[in-house]
Amino acid sequence: MGQPFSCFFKHIKLMLQKLFGFKKETMSVKKELMGGLTTFLTMAYILAVNPDILGNTGMDKGAIFTATVISAVAATLVMAFYAKLPFVLAPGMGLNAFFAFTIVLTMGYSWQFALTAVFVEGLIFILLTLTGLRQRIVDSMPLILRRSISPGIGLFIAFIGLKNAGIVSASESTFVTLGDLHSPSVLIACFGILLSSVLLVRKVTGALLIGILVTAVVGIPLSVTNLTSVFSTPPSLAPVFCQFEWESILSVDMLVCVLTFLFIDMFDTIGTLIGVSNRAGMVNEDGSIPGLKKAFMADAVGTTIGALLGTSTVTTYVESASGVNVGGRSGLTSFTSAVCFALALFLAPLFLSIPSEATAPALVLVGVMMMHDIRKVDFSVYITAIPCFVCIAFMPLTYSISDGILLSLIVYVLLHVCAGKWKEVNIGSYILALLFVLKYAFL
Repeated sequence: MGQPFSCFFKHIKLMLQKLFGFKKETMSVKKELMGGLTTFLTMAYILAVNPDILGNTGMDKGAIFTATVISAVAATLVMAFYAKLPFVLAPGMGLNAFFAFTIVLTMGYSWQFALTAVFVEGLIFILLTLTGLRQRIVDSMPLILRRSISPGIGLFIAFIGLKNAGIVSASESTFVTLGDLHSPSVLIACFGILLSSVLLVRKVTGALLIGILVTAVVGIPLSVTNLTSVFSTPPSLAPVFCQFEWESILSVDMLVCVLTFLFIDMFDTIGTLIGVSNRAGMVNEDGSIPGLKKAFMADAVGTTIGALLGTSTVTTYVESASGVNVGGRSGLTSFTSAVCFALALFLAPLFLSIPSEATAPALVLVGVMMMHDIRKVDFSVYITAIPCFVCIAFMPLTYSISDGILLSLIVYVLLHVCAGKWKEVNIGSYILALLFVLKYAFL
């Protein structure tokens, strides 16, 4: 009996090796499965947060939920079977904020226009990945500015969370002020932030998701949360499926939106892949990452599919590090996460009933996580510190991710030219800065 079972498991592991790059000598099936489950639990908050953020544009939240799940499953399966890496993808935080609060609510365009920008970005990403130009475009923007994008988005996301929860509110004299701390919704949000923070400090798996769910439950007796059911068939995609707007495809604003999506997604994905790969010991001695180009393709395909389905840019999640930390090393880890996301498709009532007060803690704490790269900015070197500060500060203060990025690059180029250090700026930065100046001059 022992020999047949031994042969069976041997064939299973050979199949896993072929499908997911599983190496029986150094990997464990149990750790791969646990890694996938851990990553899902750590990033499942996006199923509640993404519909909440994109719903501000007037999009149907149920349809967004379904689009979020299916796009995450599709992109992660590409990562599992094609790239064979333990990274999980879903509509990205920061990118969904740019979609909703900058393109739609600030620039005044329709959400169909924003989806069109995402779709175009996805097609360009596929082309850039196939031709190898993706890395060159990233290199055209100064490294120091790239490191300031994530902290800026972090502050912006945290501000959105505090605003949605009522912890920060409008003021005629000071623009913003502390909200009403006697309000049940504000108190629930504060409780959620404290609870989620404690869970993170204690390194509890799925801390943000647990914080969201517990906060939502606490809100039920206070009529902040209205939960009617838990299970249901998936909401229809029809309200957001393939809803594109081609009339403004050649406008300068469309170009700016596409470029901003491109930059944010590229920098976020590259940083995540490098950081998590280093943590997993998957980086070669020369600094290269095996399968990086294929990982980029998963990101590009996911973004394109996501736009067709009706959601914002799909990107690789830094929360993949949680699965790597428990032993995930192959595509089997990401495949496991994809299966978990697929099962969550039938929990739409649960995730859609979660109010802004319960998702606010996740937004605030994701903002904290995104401040990580700020330590790489030397604020004593003013020629780079000033542009970085512009990028970080102007995102929340102008309520626009794109303005923070565009203005920071313009300031960076101007300071270097005026300081006589124009040779330190690459030609790509000059071209981008000129385009951005023209954008502000004529629009």
